[in-house]
Amino acid sequence: MRVVVALGGNALARRGEPMTADRLRENVRSTCRALAGLADENELVITHGNGPQVGLLALQNLAYQDVAAYPLDILGAETQGMIGYVVQQELSNALAGRREVAAVITTTVVDEHDPAFERPTKLIGPTYSAEDAAEAAAAYRWTIARDGSAFRRVVPSPNPVRVVQAPLVRLLLESGHLVVCVGGGGVPVKVDAQGHRQTGMQAVVDKDLASAALAAELRADTLIMLTDGDFVSENWGTPQQRDILTASADAVAELAFAEGSMQPKVEAAIRVARSGGRALIGPLDRLDDLLARTVGTEIRADVEGGIVYA
Repeated sequence: MRVVVALGGNALARRGEPMTADRLRENVRSTCRALAGLADENELVITHGNGPQVGLLALQNLAYQDVAAYPLDILGAETQGMIGYVVQQELSNALAGRREVAAVITTTVVDEHDPAFERPTKLIGPTYSAEDAAEAAAAYRWTIARDGSAFRRVVPSPNPVRVVQAPLVRLLLESGHLVVCVGGGGVPVKVDAQGHRQTGMQAVVDKDLASAALAAELRADTLIMLTDGDFVSENWGTPQQRDILTASADAVAELAFAEGSMQPKVEAAIRVARSGGRALIGPLDRLDDLLARTVGTEIRADVEGGIVYA
């Protein structure tokens, strides 16, 4: 089975933890141990987010003022190398070297006229109090948005058109390798009219939507989006909340979800389902139960009745 697994932020950095190298490695190690069984038996691609890490690198860049700070596209590539290295190493260790793991720096084509460039929504970096957020916005000319009870920087998040290195990823899978790629959604690039020249864009692509684009290009059987919630829920956080066990792409497309959290995952799942695959959304710490369909939400092309509730 060909599977794409998209690791959410909780697989790399848990909320409230210091963003140290040791914590990154410890979180990735436990994640890779959970994935080892799946990796042993399938063609597996691992993708991951980078929101906290790319924001941290941006802050570290600003601390040294003798040269201009590196742009967001280069920082995105840095996070791919940093996180990809740790995932590659820890997955190889979890498998005791039984499979070769390749980490690939990937670029994702976006439309330079995407309206997302005029409306930043992607949360990156650490959280701030209201006072500190206002100071950061003034000092760095950042756009700030609320994240729960705190505040964070937001940047544009254009829709992914295609992953440039998808044919290379396919070759690696067909050669028996496991692949780590599309870190942080891949570095966003625009291409010229001939499709040959790439130019980096100042944005961060949603990793779930980019993972769905890759899964569709690879004709993957399943996209698994691992998060910290047990289900996708209709009317989440209200007395009318209902947890969704299984849904068709058309039925779930009629529902509304939180724009900054679950909506991109549902959109990604719909994209995969409509391309002939299926998508699973559920908790990292219950991966076996998610695969056994006792927890989590499955979205596929057709479901009798449209939606089955848990």
